[in-house]
Amino acid sequence: MHYPWWYVPFLTSPMLIAGVSVFHVFVSMYAVGGGLFLAAETQYAYKTGNRAYLSYLKDHAWFFILLTAVYGSITGVGIWWTIGLASPLATEALIHIFVFGWAMEYVFFVLEIASAFIFYYYWDRLNSKTHQTIGWIYGISAWISLVLITGITAFMLHPGSWPEDQSFWSAFLNPQFLPQTIARTGGSLLLASLYVYMHAAFRLKDKSLQGLISTRSTKPGLLGAILVTVGGLWWFVALPESAKAALAAASVLNVLMILIFLMTIVVFIMLYLGPFRNPGWITPGFAILLFTFGLAATGTGEFIREAVRKPFVVYDVVLSNQILPSEIPSLQKNGYLEGGVWTKAFIASYYPSSINPEGQINEAELLNLPQSERIKIGEVLFQYHCNDCHAAGDGYSAVGQVTRGWTPEMTLTLLRHLDQAHFFMPPFAGTDEEAMLLTDYIQSIAKPFPQGLPREN
Repeated sequence: MHYPWWYVPFLTSPMLIAGVSVFHVFVSMYAVGGGLFLAAETQYAYKTGNRAYLSYLKDHAWFFILLTAVYGSITGVGIWWTIGLASPLATEALIHIFVFGWAMEYVFFVLEIASAFIFYYYWDRLNSKTHQTIGWIYGISAWISLVLITGITAFMLHPGSWPEDQSFWSAFLNPQFLPQTIARTGGSLLLASLYVYMHAAFRLKDKSLQGLISTRSTKPGLLGAILVTVGGLWWFVALPESAKAALAAASVLNVLMILIFLMTIVVFIMLYLGPFRNPGWITPGFAILLFTFGLAATGTGEFIREAVRKPFVVYDVVLSNQILPSEIPSLQKNGYLEGGVWTKAFIASYYPSSINPEGQINEAELLNLPQSERIKIGEVLFQYHCNDCHAAGDGYSAVGQVTRGWTPEMTLTLLRHLDQAHFFMPPFAGTDEEAMLLTDYIQSIAKPFPQGLPREN
């Protein structure tokens, strides 16, 4: 209730966050695993004196820098831009709670960028020992950045003892920290193998070098698949009870959970039987298929991780509709419109007669307005209270589709008992009068009952 709302039609702004974030994760994980791979393989190539392998690694490093430092940095900024607009209260909370963590991450990010550019642009100018050291500085810095970011994102799912002990370390070392760190480290190694494998499939023609790269790039991928499975299972065990219930109640999430483990197993088998046991399988078609399975498994995992936080966006800290749990009693007593700077300004501007001498909104006056005006006010309530998760008439989880054929009484009853009807939704944080106004708007966008189906008269 402290910020204006960013409206994204059809998609909803949080889904835009998801879109930007997933495409960033595809590259940010590669930035970690690929950095460790380049450091280890450059050291191996120097040790064995394999100049052809060093030449390939330099070629791959250019691809790596272009994708991670350019595309990765742009999408990283895009995440901050979208979360700042779509989830401002949650973003504010995470910044305040993890100031020390963000500061550390920024230091390691700068170290990553500097070492990555030195590693590539000074490839032939540094002696082998210094070059290897720079490579490891990048790889370790990138992994530490992953650890720091994971501690913060894991907190969003399970804050652990932080509500009682509000220190940085109690927030950072939350129950989800270790399982997610293991899973993300595994995902980074796995994706790095798939990126290397696909790059080599298109760039290399030397069969003997193809075989070497296939075998060596597959080893971290196999380890990564194991870590993803172990971390994923531990992630499930460490979920809060409400998150487990939300996962069990959503059939699509159950299907996705099965798919992510199946796809990880498929990738493991394909890596083992393909490039590890039969390096000659390094073909563009097989590489694309393998890479697609890897991205699908990663994207599915990210979607599930985000979905099970409901009804929170930061568990036990900020509700999914950008309200602090502690604000709900006051909003239910005094009014949702009254509690927001921007919602109250809207009412004062368009319906000044509803403001009493004490400067408060007289909601009984709002109910006396014409139906068209009641619907307009209900739309404002919807945008601030509901649009964080639901589109309006059409789009992602559209309320107009969900309430198809509902009567006003059904809608009003649901609003008054929102969290009881669906435990993964926040309670309605408004008065009975506001529930009526919101009902008017929802009825105006609800789709008709499908023809040809039996219904009660």
